[in-house]
Amino acid sequence: MAAGKEIRSKIKSVENTRKITRAMEMVAAAKMRKAQERMRQARPYAEKIGRVAAHFSQAHPEYRHPFVVSRETTKRVGLILVTTDKGLCGGLNTNALRLALTNLKGWEDQKIEVDVSVIGNKGLGFMQRLGANVASQVTGLGDTPHMERLIGPVQVMLDAYKEGRIDALYLIYSKFVSTMKQEASLTQLLPLNATEAVEMAEHHWDYIYEPEAKSVVDSLMVRYIEALIYQSVAENLACEQSARMVAMKAASDNAKDVVNELKLVYNKTRQAAITQEISEIVAGASAV
Repeated sequence: MAAGKEIRSKIKSVENTRKITRAMEMVAAAKMRKAQERMRQARPYAEKIGRVAAHFSQAHPEYRHPFVVSRETTKRVGLILVTTDKGLCGGLNTNALRLALTNLKGWEDQKIEVDVSVIGNKGLGFMQRLGANVASQVTGLGDTPHMERLIGPVQVMLDAYKEGRIDALYLIYSKFVSTMKQEASLTQLLPLNATEAVEMAEHHWDYIYEPEAKSVVDSLMVRYIEALIYQSVAENLACEQSARMVAMKAASDNAKDVVNELKLVYNKTRQAAITQEISEIVAGASAV
């Protein structure tokens, strides 16, 4: 019954694995509800401030912020990549990294250099293996994002744009569609996309600034960038927990199927051994 002992050992191992995946599934489900609620609360503010920034970019103020001024040529771009710190969440990171790699190759073909700012350990490891120029990074955000930790690495890119070291800034993150579906998304942060601004701005407005245009517009642009970065991280966290819950549920279901198949094999093996023993006893009795 050496084969039977081996099969029982495999069954026990798979059952222990299923207990772990079931526990991870329940933990992810609990975290998912909180992450989705945080994401939904942040969405209205991000959409509203994006619309206000679009109005500003199409107005004719006495002061134009560098973030709304397009460069004549694009020689170097910045990319902010948002990924997760942990794995076991299906193809979530793979889709975002594939989108990033596609754009990196496209910029390379156009002779455009790229600086990368990474949020999340998975993206950082990928970019380091790729040999990309990582200008800033932040990892270990946990389940609750904090703006004070996010704005530091992003500020490196904003300063580079103000100083003219990069000519455009892009953001790649996973957009939450539903619990079963997440999409990798590419957004142009800077300069503010003129085409999208025209679509968002239903009317062209003129503004009166108090105390002065520069201080008001500078504050607005900072809020605009902060809102988009926070929203992208919140969306990515909601995607992570949803994808992990689905992946762990699939793993638990597969483990259950494997256990059932192993039990069937074990029963067949045991029955064959019993049949062989009975045959040997009958043969021995007949010989006597």
